[in-house]
Amino acid sequence: MSKVFVVDRSGKPVTPAHPGYARLLLKQGKASVYRRYPFTIRLKNVVEHPHVQSLRIKLDPGSKTTGIAMVDDASGEVVFAAELSHRGHAVKASLDARRAIRHSRRQRKTRYRKRRWANRKNKKKGWLPPSLESRIANVLTWVRRLSRYAPLQALSQEVVRFDMQLMENPEVKGVEYQHGTLAGYEVREYVLAKWNRQCAYCGKTDVPLQIEHIHPRANGGTNRISNLCLACEQCNTAKGTQDIAVFLKKKPEVLKRIQAQAKAPLKDAAAVNATRWALFERLQQTGLPVEVGTGGLTRFNRTSRELPKTHWLDAACVGKSTPDTLVIQEVRPLVIKATGHGNRQMCLPDKYGFPRTSAKGAKKVKGFQTGDMVKAIVTKGKKRGTYIGRVAIRGSGSFNITTTTGTIQGIGYQYCRIIHHADGYSYENGERYSSHA
Repeated sequence: MSKVFVVDRSGKPVTPAHPGYARLLLKQGKASVYRRYPFTIRLKNVVEHPHVQSLRIKLDPGSKTTGIAMVDDASGEVVFAAELSHRGHAVKASLDARRAIRHSRRQRKTRYRKRRWANRKNKKKGWLPPSLESRIANVLTWVRRLSRYAPLQALSQEVVRFDMQLMENPEVKGVEYQHGTLAGYEVREYVLAKWNRQCAYCGKTDVPLQIEHIHPRANGGTNRISNLCLACEQCNTAKGTQDIAVFLKKKPEVLKRIQAQAKAPLKDAAAVNATRWALFERLQQTGLPVEVGTGGLTRFNRTSRELPKTHWLDAACVGKSTPDTLVIQEVRPLVIKATGHGNRQMCLPDKYGFPRTSAKGAKKVKGFQTGDMVKAIVTKGKKRGTYIGRVAIRGSGSFNITTTTGTIQGIGYQYCRIIHHADGYSYENGERYSSHA
């Protein structure tokens, strides 16, 4: 079961507690709520929770979602799990939109804005695009945050989902790798992702798929990754050793698509590979030892333990330190979505790129800002009641609160109390894992 984080009176992390024990401490007044996400309590008495147990954070970085798991290496218990959704695609879309507006302004006669591309030639060593930098920043934020609420002894990171060099040159590690227990896991995982887990010839899904050589080996084809695709048994048998141009002579559009897709790299894998070492170097700066592993090893650990594929379970299976048995019964992951901290755009532009709205107001009103989670206890009037949710501020001090059941408008600020400040993320509880599900 997911544990509750615990800090002592001085704010130092101690061993996470069982939710039932945490409720008892809160009910008896021996602890208070310290943070809502992730849920953390603070002890009022130093001797209440003296034992300190070292834990390990395991990371499965992805292009869209990163799996996070906190594991006790000694017992194999998964203490905490989360799935962190990135906003790299939103960052890129925003930059593209801004670039388009600037470009349109420069194409007209009103060339009041000087060209700026001349000063962008020399980039600092290790520079990454903002869309990739945001992914690294999200992961580092949560590693630092969790290290403040739990005693950590080490980190584990899946450095690369696919070992590209190894797939292009299988002899790089010797023949022992090809014939070992991990043989084929790297290549098959990459091919499954690249071809969207469907037959390249007929498009069937949810059927057993086989690795197919586009240019048959019998005719001199190689095992290079650019010569591999997925095929169902029926298509694979029908193609046999035929050249793909002969096999698909009546389907020229399918032939063209396959030839183009075979040469194109996997975009998400390229994004992960571009950030893997940058993330690794920044994790090392935390001072904790960092263990690394590949996607093939992660999948081997997961399948050998007969676990379903989820982001947080993949994270729990990263690296050679993975315990033989993982205790994951009733673990409920925290689903985290990066939403950003707003933007610096002062007003909205029209189609020509000129301001069409007035400048936005103050970010905070009466100590509240949009996105804060509040608890409002209204004691009088038509809206009497208790409301918990995200607040949207107004300059008048009359706020809107979005709860799980809807949006309540016109709640005075004097009834509101902040229970979780806006931190650039939204939260919800994922599905509880059960072996009987």
